[in-house]
Amino acid sequence: MDEEVIRLENVWKIFGDRADEAMAAIKKDNLTKAEVLSQFQCVVGIADCSFSVPRGEIFCIMGLSGSGKSTLVRHLNRLIEPTSGKIHVLGKDMISLPAEELREMRAMHIGMVFQHMALLPHRTVRDNVGFPLQVRGEPKSKRWATSQHCLNLVNLDGYEDRFPRELSGGMQQRVGLARALASDPEVLLMDEPFSALDPLIRRQLQDQFMALSAELQKTTIFITHDLDEAIRIGNRIAIMKDGRIVQIGTPEDIVTNPTDDYVKDFVEGISKLKLVFAHTIMEKIGKYKPARGEALSKSPRVPHDTDLDHLIDISTETTQPIVITDDDGKDVGVINKSTLLKGIKGGKA
Repeated sequence: MDEEVIRLENVWKIFGDRADEAMAAIKKDNLTKAEVLSQFQCVVGIADCSFSVPRGEIFCIMGLSGSGKSTLVRHLNRLIEPTSGKIHVLGKDMISLPAEELREMRAMHIGMVFQHMALLPHRTVRDNVGFPLQVRGEPKSKRWATSQHCLNLVNLDGYEDRFPRELSGGMQQRVGLARALASDPEVLLMDEPFSALDPLIRRQLQDQFMALSAELQKTTIFITHDLDEAIRIGNRIAIMKDGRIVQIGTPEDIVTNPTDDYVKDFVEGISKLKLVFAHTIMEKIGKYKPARGEALSKSPRVPHDTDLDHLIDISTETTQPIVITDDDGKDVGVINKSTLLKGIKGGKA
């Protein structure tokens, strides 16, 4: 089993002077968000959220403005105190941590990257990146060496002595990422870090972040309102609405099996060509009945994780069905042109 780094259990956050009363009433009478506002003048920010994240995963949380995604991520390092529920990060009960241990967790183990980086304007890039280490009391030699290493990771070597005002928005965002990496945290919390950038710069930073994540194996919670970004970056995605998580799954799960009309509307315009794979749409080898003239022995063979885009390219070059193989090279399924068309239309046969 993969090592669990983050776990939330039934987390609620209710804003307002009568939050405890509202929480008790919710548990007793199952009040809606509107009823809580009407009866207690309280706002339900997070409603009964649960999930776990293994080490090294990029877990995207997405939803429209006001869905609760940013509120939720701020619970992980206790910038916001929950009204009810359990939160564990790296085996620590975050809710019961004393103030000193909480500061240590934030300084040593949890890094955060915001949409607006709030870089210190009077400090150079090098000093901005090394600032978390200065707060920890690290000597200047270590701060500068670490800053240089992190700036190299985000391709900003040569800009060490520049000031934030001399950098583009994308470069400032990379300084912020380098600063978060400087303390070498096991967990990264990223709250819409690329949303204010131009599309081309945004895509470049997404590529760079994914490469860094694969290299450094950081466990990441990535907040976004953009489903395309979530699908591109996330190993799994949680979709939020009105403070609740309505679905958690891989990009393929989300696109091919939306749990309700809300999620279905989200994914309606998303291309499935890079998200749906052969193992999802194939017919099992034992159940497939070849048509006249088909010979599976002459069929091209591709791995089970081949995406629709590649399957379409192969299909245009052969009259035979495509045989799908497992990780050991064993034939496990078949995709013919009819199966492929159904997959393109609906994501599954």
